[in-house]
Amino acid sequence: MHSVGICGSDVHYWQHGRIGDFIVKRPMVLGHEASGTVVKLGSMVKHLLPGQVEHNSRPLIFLSFRGERVTLFLNRTEHWICLDGDRVAIEPGVPRCTDEYFKIGRYNLSPTIFFCATPPDDGNLCRFYKHNADFCYKLPQNVTFEEGALIEPLSVGIHACRRGGVTLGSKVLVCGAGPIGMVTLLVAKAMGSAEVVMIDVNSTRLEKAKECGANYIYQVKEESPREVASKVEDLLGQKPDVTIECSGVESSIQTSIYATRPGGVVVLVGLGNEMVSIPLVHAAAREVDIRGVFRYCNTWPIAISMLSSKSVDVRPLVTHRFPLEEALKAFETSSKGLGIKVMLKCDPNDQNP
Repeated sequence: MHSVGICGSDVHYWQHGRIGDFIVKRPMVLGHEASGTVVKLGSMVKHLLPGQVEHNSRPLIFLSFRGERVTLFLNRTEHWICLDGDRVAIEPGVPRCTDEYFKIGRYNLSPTIFFCATPPDDGNLCRFYKHNADFCYKLPQNVTFEEGALIEPLSVGIHACRRGGVTLGSKVLVCGAGPIGMVTLLVAKAMGSAEVVMIDVNSTRLEKAKECGANYIYQVKEESPREVASKVEDLLGQKPDVTIECSGVESSIQTSIYATRPGGVVVLVGLGNEMVSIPLVHAAAREVDIRGVFRYCNTWPIAISMLSSKSVDVRPLVTHRFPLEEALKAFETSSKGLGIKVMLKCDPNDQNP
């Protein structure tokens, strides 16, 4: 392993031991935004080439429970060096069976899917990791390890824009300027949207969104959802065709519905409380479609093409880097909401992007 990004779900499992019905019941390796170098292959794998490994530390990041307390700890033994194998990005979700969802190309919805760092499945925040070769994608030479790791959140943005029908000339509202909101902004622009508005409560993140290509930014303070929706319409000169909600906050979901034009689409990406109050009649009477997003599917090839062709640039999103030995500090930094994306560097001999 080379680079592994810290996701909000990793922090949530660390701090709370569960997300919805996914409950950590035993020690679990975190991490699912990852890239690395191939060092060993199964005999039937033909599309990848292995490198060499020299031996001598294998830290793993675990969640451990003592009563209700969650502890992050580092287990170190020896030291390893990886040489000259194919560099790959890892898609963390692997279907376990060819069920109906697999057959129609929506394997992300399979109830039996393996997914890194989702109980009971271990993640890949470690020195060495074994994964299904069909879900390891070779990286072009002009795509860095960190860009490869960021394909995972980028895939959420791709899937969300696909679900929303973002296309040439679309006017798009993105709610929430966290990592997922940022990649959604990048993808919407790359897919041809004419204008994108980004809203958030954090002025620093909004300035970053402006740097990443947002046409308009708006900091939400104490306004009502209707008032925010009206401000968005003023900025665009019309209601957005597509709104992609990335925060999961109830008031933001309400804003999404009020803001979107009749016949438009609201895409729900952010996950908040299970039960929220929304103006459903307002959506129904204007035929505003509300569509969910659960992870992604069939996105790694297009993401790699977008990165290789420089259609999107995710590199500015990485604001903090830590060696694997400083994982606790990295998680604390991420949990405080500092920066955008925190990246852990798992190869002790290569801490470069």
